[in-house]
Amino acid sequence: MAIRMPHIIKKSSKAGDVPKGHFAVYVGEKQKKRFVIPISFLSQPLFQDLLSQAEEEFGFDHPMGGVTIPCSEDVFVDLTSRLRKREGN
Repeated sequence: MAIRMPHIIKKSSKAGDVPKGHFAVYVGEKQKKRFVIPISFLSQPLFQDLLSQAEEEFGFDHPMGGVTIPCSEDVFVDLTSRLRKREGN
């Protein structure tokens, strides 16, 4: 299932601004930033690795109320840029 992604990942601050076909994640080592990304990333092996790391570190109790990804913002942006290129967006 391919979902077209907006041309850039959206850094988001409001809880209610997640468009259909997307979900929010919190990224960062100390200060967490919220990003809205397409659900199509869930099927990508690189993203699945990040989710496995999140499960190991946080289990299913994410302190921010959403999925928290335990990596730096720079690493996350680099990874999602590569995923966007793979999807052709």
